[in-house]
Amino acid sequence: MKKTYVTKPEDIERNWYVVDASGQTLGRLASEIAQIVRGKHKPIFSPSVDAGDYVVVVNAERIHVTGDKLDQKIYYRHSGYPGGLKEVSLRRMLENHPTRVITHAVKGMLPKNRLGRVMLKKLKVYAGPEHPHQAQQPEPLEF
Repeated sequence: MKKTYVTKPEDIERNWYVVDASGQTLGRLASEIAQIVRGKHKPIFSPSVDAGDYVVVVNAERIHVTGDKLDQKIYYRHSGYPGGLKEVSLRRMLENHPTRVITHAVKGMLPKNRLGRVMLKKLKVYAGPEHPHQAQQPEPLEF
């Protein structure tokens, strides 16, 4: 009789990866990052356990998008008050907050529950080429 393997928190090994986003397409990069943060690249993957690795994204301001998305893609947020809907285009978001673009794209590809919020904390995004995670010795990751 075969037994089903269940991933336990003590079986999980977390690695650190660094990704250079310069020249990468936004959605394609975000989907690859979401798989690594979620842990789907590991043989011990289980949907109910956070087995993912840490991902450090550098050069977020140099991300590439196809078509007319710079002006047509709109990010919405609401203040909670009547008439409080704010909208910002992708071009403005990249000028003011380039890290939020990648974070928002990856967040949409993670589970919408407590586990997804924990997974998102393993994503570190920086606008420039420098990051403060050299002590973790992140491995470079190419897509």
